[in-house]
Amino acid sequence: MPELPEVETVRMGLEKHLTGRTVTAVEVLHPRAARRHVGGEPDLIGRLAGKHVTGVRRRGKYMWIDVADDTDRAALVVHLGMSGQMLIARDGAPDHTHLRIRAHLDDDNELRFVDQRTFGGWHLDDYVDDIPVSVAHIAPDPFDPAFDAAAVVNRMRAKHSEIKRVLLDQTVISGVGNIYADEALWRARLHGARIAETISRKKLLELIDAATAVMTEAVEVGGTSFDALYVNVNGQSGYFERSLNAYGREGQPCRRCGAIMRRESFMNRSSYFCPKCQTAPRRRTR
Repeated sequence: MPELPEVETVRMGLEKHLTGRTVTAVEVLHPRAARRHVGGEPDLIGRLAGKHVTGVRRRGKYMWIDVADDTDRAALVVHLGMSGQMLIARDGAPDHTHLRIRAHLDDDNELRFVDQRTFGGWHLDDYVDDIPVSVAHIAPDPFDPAFDAAAVVNRMRAKHSEIKRVLLDQTVISGVGNIYADEALWRARLHGARIAETISRKKLLELIDAATAVMTEAVEVGGTSFDALYVNVNGQSGYFERSLNAYGREGQPCRRCGAIMRRESFMNRSSYFCPKCQTAPRRRTR
């Protein structure tokens, strides 16, 4: 699933192309792409047609398009899933493979939702405190004006859980996924198995700063692309993979100390770390 830098790259591209545009017509080409919309395909199509785009926003990994007309204001929440892409194309251009939804715009362009694995989709949502209802449970991310690092540290220290699990908990801090968690932990010299409540406030603030820094750098180069499933609105890949210090570097020397990087299984995924810079916690024995 795309993490904050990848979603932010898509958001910025959509904001540039969509803000101020009007949706003239919508086609749902695969039923799963509209399955989350309560009213089903006909309601999604009917409510979107004629709407003006007033903005494109994001919280963590979750993105939505603000749409409105004279009688209705709603959030078009976009779930990218594992393979969703939001692409801009000219009207009449050849269809992309796995095209699921097409929205015609008033400037002779189309907004296309392409999704190979059909895990993603669109739905219209109401707002609570100006955030879509389905996103309201997600914690602010480090780029959100509402983000409070001290409060996040308090929530982290209340967790008797591994710090990597806490870092991936979107109700504690949003936007961080497996890739950027490993990168932040490497920068902060923390092993992901350390128990959150045992880590000092100063070190946790350092970890939050590291996560913010690495995601900022990733946004600047368009995010991380390991395959063709993640691209920006113009179909271009990101380049942060070249700057990764931990993720995917098993068997390679640590760029800081030279020790050989290791990989461990973690929640059906993998964790990458330096055994020298990121000392593993001692296992307790009875």
